[in-house]
Amino acid sequence: MLMEQKKRVIIGVAGGTASGKTTVSQAILDRVGRDRIAFIQHDSYYRDLSHLPVEERQVMNFDHPDSLENELLIRHLQELLVGHVIDVPVYDFRIHTRLSETRRLEPKPVILVEGILVFVDKALRDMMDVKIYVDTPADIRFIRRLERDINERGRSLHSVIDQYQDTVRPMHLEFVEPSKRYADVIIPQGGFNVVALDMIVAQVRRLLEDHSR
Repeated sequence: MLMEQKKRVIIGVAGGTASGKTTVSQAILDRVGRDRIAFIQHDSYYRDLSHLPVEERQVMNFDHPDSLENELLIRHLQELLVGHVIDVPVYDFRIHTRLSETRRLEPKPVILVEGILVFVDKALRDMMDVKIYVDTPADIRFIRRLERDINERGRSLHSVIDQYQDTVRPMHLEFVEPSKRYADVIIPQGGFNVVALDMIVAQVRRLLEDHSR
């Protein structure tokens, strides 16, 4: 069958918060070609909390696997695998709700999925052909998260620190760090590891060549 001859490949990129997952993913997209890869961020699939008061949304545990709608992501990946277009949710981190708009995503030979918890759910993990874990020291990750949440998400210093202590660090130790054992490739230093990125990009290009044949 044609679909068997041109099988699409799913690559997962996981790692702790602010470990450099997006940097690694963007490097793959830039060097391989954005027109050849369908890129999905797990963060887009946070459950909609518009039914809750703002005060309750702000204290939710966004680092627990249950905060993400994996059922929808898995369904979307299945659609992409058979060549169907999907509409990816758009999540607003300032108000913790999904927007009414969506992002149209076309099927591509390679599907790249990035997020801290993408290896935790077995059903999601089992869909992936290649699993990459970005491994960065905790102090570096915390500083990066602090800067990002204040500058990009309008958070206060104290709210970022409180969330890190209350949920981010405990959930990392309980779910994210243990998921590293499922990785096929572990990248120390994240996007700064040029050698590892060269190897991964070469592998993705080989997968694309196999797909074209």
